Amino acid sequence: MSPAPDLPDRIVVVGASAAGLSAVEGLRANGFDGPLTLVGAERHAPYDRPPLSKQLLQGAWEPSRLELRGQAALAALELDLRIGRPASALHTGRRELLLHTGERLRYRALVIATGSTPRLLPGASAAQSPAQSPARSPEQGPVQGPVQGTYTLRTLEDALALRRTLRPGRRLVIVGSGFIGNEVAAVARELGVEVTLVSSTRTPLSDAVGDEIGAFLARTHREHGVRLHTGVRARRVLVEDGRTCGVELQDGTALPADAVLIAIGADPTVGWLAGSGLTIGDGVHCDATLCAGPGVWAAGDVACWTHPRTGLPTRIEHRTNAAEQGLAVARNILAPPGGAEVFDPVPYVWSDLYGLRVQMYGRTRGADEIRVVEGSTQAGALVALCRVNGLVGGVIGVNLPRQTRNSRALVAQQTPWDEAVGSGGTDPAEPRATLGAR
Repeated sequence: MSPAPDLPDRIVVVGASAAGLSAVEGLRANGFDGPLTLVGAERHAPYDRPPLSKQLLQGAWEPSRLELRGQAALAALELDLRIGRPASALHTGRRELLLHTGERLRYRALVIATGSTPRLLPGASAAQSPAQSPARSPEQGPVQGPVQGTYTLRTLEDALALRRTLRPGRRLVIVGSGFIGNEVAAVARELGVEVTLVSSTRTPLSDAVGDEIGAFLARTHREHGVRLHTGVRARRVLVEDGRTCGVELQDGTALPADAVLIAIGADPTVGWLAGSGLTIGDGVHCDATLCAGPGVWAAGDVACWTHPRTGLPTRIEHRTNAAEQGLAVARNILAPPGGAEVFDPVPYVWSDLYGLRVQMYGRTRGADEIRVVEGSTQAGALVALCRVNGLVGGVIGVNLPRQTRNSRALVAQQTPWDEAVGSGGTDPAEPRATLGAR
């Protein structure tokens, strides 16, 4: 089928990962059969990133298992696939994309899905290189510091390099206790590595799951032999003879290490968009439909969109969100004038630690209260609700996948808090009828 006259005759998607692949698949599924270019600066076809810190790092999977689509499926999309060619500049007035190779691509619609780039320790010049600055495209290859033994974890090459150093008896210091830091700590301990986890928060992931569940995760780490330093930030990576030898904390403590993983978050990759005419800050700023400007859309880690419920700029760095946004952008690009729909998801993220499946729906960070309503931390299986402005804003589950999934409706329907948990006096460990009823 040929596109209608009002549809773009060439669409370019920049970023060959989950969001970019989802966008091109969505465009084809919704009837676009015109020229479609997918640009990726990594040398690989689209692959899945969550297994990098789990199955791939464990050695349970090899890189081929991470491929999001096989060669036949990619061929069926009839893409002009340009991998190993990072984007370097965008001219929205001319609707022209410039690649690092010097190629220029004209477009009628463009999707920006360039993801994010790992942060490094502030002032840790020994571990930083120009290739790791936020202005760099994550599509430009692996994040490697100039100091041997210092790692970040974003690309396939990053994960394979770290995997080679995780041998029994080696000392690994992980700076940062977010999802990646926690997952790598669990995998490394299973491989016999001596692990020290540095957390600026009171307990691992407490900014996302609250103090009670955070304390449970801390206890679980300690039971598996992880040494924890909490409530303190790292100051710098220590280097001796050009090789990492440890980490210095802001309280003066020096932690010896054979390898250091810096996992303190990521910045949206927007440096290559300087002078493009787009509004850039914490990502590519978009309206509620993910449109960033005439003919330009964004999806995935790099997209900062106006949330239709809160009116606030929102950016989410999770795999599920990337895929959902890619599909939403595809639909909106092909929608008739005035037909674009707002993007209003219930965000979802999961993590695996020592056999624990941690799941989260909605908004959990910054919640006014987090209350366990089913199970308990003592039992190692629970569902907790998050109160945000008098409503159920989020759900956290540990090893109770069905009950956690059922509770998602409380978030989607913006259920009043008192209706969900009762107005007082209820044992927080006792299941509420509301959970099963939804």
